[in-house]
Amino acid sequence: MKAALMDSNGGADVLYYGDAPDPTAGPGEVVIDIHAATVNGADWKVREGGGAYGITSFPYILGRDFSGVVSEVGEGVDDLAVGDAVFGVCDQGQEGAYAEKIAMKASIVAKKPDSMSHEVAAALALTGLTALISVEDTLKLQPGETILIQGGAGGVASYAIQLARHIGAHVITTASASNHDYLRSLGAERIIDYNNEIFTSVVSNCDAVFETVGGGTATESYQVLKPGGRIAFIASGAKAPPTDRTDVEGLRPAVGRDREHLERIVELYESGAVKPPEITTYALSDVVEAHKISESRHLRGKLVFKIR
Repeated sequence: MKAALMDSNGGADVLYYGDAPDPTAGPGEVVIDIHAATVNGADWKVREGGGAYGITSFPYILGRDFSGVVSEVGEGVDDLAVGDAVFGVCDQGQEGAYAEKIAMKASIVAKKPDSMSHEVAAALALTGLTALISVEDTLKLQPGETILIQGGAGGVASYAIQLARHIGAHVITTASASNHDYLRSLGAERIIDYNNEIFTSVVSNCDAVFETVGGGTATESYQVLKPGGRIAFIASGAKAPPTDRTDVEGLRPAVGRDREHLERIVELYESGAVKPPEITTYALSDVVEAHKISESRHLRGKLVFKIR
């Protein structure tokens, strides 16, 4: 099969388009012919290596979420069949979606409805899973509450804005001026231009914060919470950053993999509660360029590899 590979850690130029062995389905697994896969911020962090992202075996194939068609069914799998369109996110500790095929546990993929293209399904997979687990399961956001969602134009944050509005919360977000109209269309009630405003000076008394940016923005976000408020971090490592405040709660969502949450993504999409992000497509052979765009952190929406 064709794949985007790397033989060492480093910058985007370590990636190349080449050949890799076809996977086979073990017990409880399926092989999926991938039609679309996405680029996530974690991908280029893994590519750079170091710390929690160290890779010990090369060549290595990146990629965590995908959509495709089942081409092989392993022993013990009775709820999926060859020809089923499916989508999902690689199991924790597994990657490999930058390829024409992947083998994985059948229990953590879900059937893709005809109403979703492969590109849309891939774009909603990890972003939707992360937003659902962060906003619904971890923050337990309630109707009428106020939430600040940092970095609103990103894939996870833009999904979270729509989810929060669907729940019935009041949504504040941060973004550059060029993205304000887009974020209003998703349901944000107030948008802070981070180039011209300091969010800690204009926002206060939030019930919850969803922090997707990291760095200084993460630690400063504690300041806008009301007593008893809570904040979920997904861009600050394995644990929530520390704070001197004892009257608020810092949380690190545990983004697992399961079919139930993927089916929730389908439900929200088909009901119209959440629409897909803006999608920019690349050929898998253009992996270097796609990574450079992702790493610039200025793309709105999602980068999707159209593989078939």
